[in-house]
Amino acid sequence: MTMFYLADTNDALEIDVEELIIAGWAGREQAGIDEHIEELKAIGVTPPSSTPLFYRVAADQLTTAETVQVLGDESSGEVEVVLIGTRQGTFVGIGSDHTDREAEAWSVAHSKQVCAKPVGQQLWTLESVIDHWDELKISSYATFDGKEELYQQGGVTGLLHPRDLLRRFGLEDPKLAPGQAMLCGTLPVIGGVRPADAFRMVLEDPVTGRELGHSYHIKTLPVVK
Repeated sequence: MTMFYLADTNDALEIDVEELIIAGWAGREQAGIDEHIEELKAIGVTPPSSTPLFYRVAADQLTTAETVQVLGDESSGEVEVVLIGTRQGTFVGIGSDHTDREAEAWSVAHSKQVCAKPVGQQLWTLESVIDHWDELKISSYATFDGKEELYQQGGVTGLLHPRDLLRRFGLEDPKLAPGQAMLCGTLPVIGGVRPADAFRMVLEDPVTGRELGHSYHIKTLPVVK
């Protein structure tokens, strides 16, 4: 069980995530998809066979911890909206598809699996934002040598709408089954994909003035050969 909280009321939500899905290459416009493909090709990643792709990751990789441990210094985060299915409905959060970029060069699926997926504990109901979804904005900030820099920023209009994304996943309704969680795609990076010491992400709702956020530090473990 992972403890979350409904942001508007601070009510506790104990959620047992049993299936974790990473929606890759989930841009709404082909130009945005192509930009992300070129961005990753620059670090040796093979283009996808089709878009979007839905990668499966061990459910226990989902974490609300403020520190994650990674092997070596070739990993980095990327901000993503998170959808979480429960018996009470589908909730919305913010998270990071932290990925091993060295492994990504030979297998995207394996690179997703070897890193934890940090998510914030505060959630909104999907119902509370679905009607003005395209107004939402996401951003991330990475810390390099003690200095935080803007790393990603933009509207969710660059990514597939949940109705379309979940339809492509095989669901008729814009909701996940209880126990499912999905990271819903990311935006291009400012200045190129690169490792950082810490990562912070924000989901803004300008219509209601609400905001979700989460940050985490990256602890690098030595690679023993």
